[in-house]
Amino acid sequence: MATHIHKIRVYYEDTDAGGIVYYANYLKFLERARTEWLRSFAIEQQSLLEQSIGFVVKRVEMDNLAAAKFDDMLHVYSELIELKRASMTFKQTIKNANQITLVNAQIRVACVDLARMKPIAIPKFILGEISGVI
Repeated sequence: MATHIHKIRVYYEDTDAGGIVYYANYLKFLERARTEWLRSFAIEQQSLLEQSIGFVVKRVEMDNLAAAKFDDMLHVYSELIELKRASMTFKQTIKNANQITLVNAQIRVACVDLARMKPIAIPKFILGEISGVI
């Protein structure tokens, strides 16, 4: 599985007064898609939290190309493009139902020990599941 696709419906709460998705909410959509990407490998965030392991966003580069509107069905495409000892970089794209690209993003997440808030190596059980996609 090279690219994971997650569908998201735009709700009223995601929009501004004009019915257009507020730009910061695209970051939420991208986060949800990365969570579902992990889940597709049977890696549950709750299980990681119980082990004091988390992935935190280290860097975001995002281009907003077109607007999504209330009630649109969006498709978030997520692809792992770089895997390092303690971080992963994703290329993510949000498209509407007509396959018009709305957002392009590149996001680096770092693996951290949540108790100490320090970077740690990505656990081997995670690497074993995801290393074949890059």
